[in-house]
Amino acid sequence: MFKQSLTLPALSLSGAALFFWGSSSSSTPPAPAPPMPSGSPFGGVPAGLPNNGKGNNNNLDNNSSEPVINPTEFFKYGFPGPVHDMSKHQEFVSIYDRQTKNPYYVVEHITPESISKNGSNGDRKNSVFKEDELIPDKFRARLKDYFRSGYDRGHQAPAANAKFSQIAMDETFYLSNMSPQVGSGFNRDYWAHFEDFVRRLTKDYNSVRIVTGPLYLPKKCDDGKFRVSYEVIGNPPNIAVPTHFFKLIVAEKSKKRSSTSEDLAIAAFVMPNAIISNQTPLRTFEVPVESLERSSGLEFLKQVPNNNKKSLCKEVNCEIIVREFNNSLPGK
Repeated sequence: MFKQSLTLPALSLSGAALFFWGSSSSSTPPAPAPPMPSGSPFGGVPAGLPNNGKGNNNNLDNNSSEPVINPTEFFKYGFPGPVHDMSKHQEFVSIYDRQTKNPYYVVEHITPESISKNGSNGDRKNSVFKEDELIPDKFRARLKDYFRSGYDRGHQAPAANAKFSQIAMDETFYLSNMSPQVGSGFNRDYWAHFEDFVRRLTKDYNSVRIVTGPLYLPKKCDDGKFRVSYEVIGNPPNIAVPTHFFKLIVAEKSKKRSSTSEDLAIAAFVMPNAIISNQTPLRTFEVPVESLERSSGLEFLKQVPNNNKKSLCKEVNCEIIVREFNNSLPGK
């Protein structure tokens, strides 16, 4: 069994990130992206994208009380990387990593309407964790693998982002949307406050897109060499425990500027899968997008000109608000 320490010094992460990845100083215009697959109804997503729930594969119904959101429109900015097991859900698109049995990454779309309270809100008390039967049996994460593992089943697309319907919320509970996360002090605390920060961005922006996923980063060992080491849970051990997690935030359509503006407010954050003090400033974990690309193997926003990319944390105050979340719900 490989194990990563859970006492990573959170305050040193920014320095470590720059040490591992270097700073982003390139001013070279993005290279033209290869053409997207043709015949796609999802703005660049390969045709035949499986739908894991009961919702439509297109925008939510304009005639219903549910908000119109479409997470697949993120791909108009460029496809991040290889297509693995991909599923389209109402609030998010999931890309699954068969080797680690974690999400490779998930893409979400939230709006002020999609996270507002209404009569059709989903209730997480009615949702249950479930195995994703669209994943081939031998590559599937299982409920028993998390049992007494010491880790939460950590949502990558959080349930609170999909409260506009019970179906949307239920879809966030597939294990293909889960990664093993440290519970108290991280998943149920700092990470939850971070997710709340992202939702609060809808006060300033009409549309927010989020990419979230796990990372497996090197650590300097006693012999001075850097190695990637992480725990594997399950029986037999088969689900990797990420050392870190990332979020890329792309805020569109500022309420303070014209809705026709092509500018995007962007920020990338990387946090250790460890206990983090709620007093730690959020910007401690901000990293250049280029650094995140190097560490994740993904490319973000390659079809967006550099002069249309603004720093989110220069547009809004990037800080968490510490709130009491229900710690009696393990596996948040």
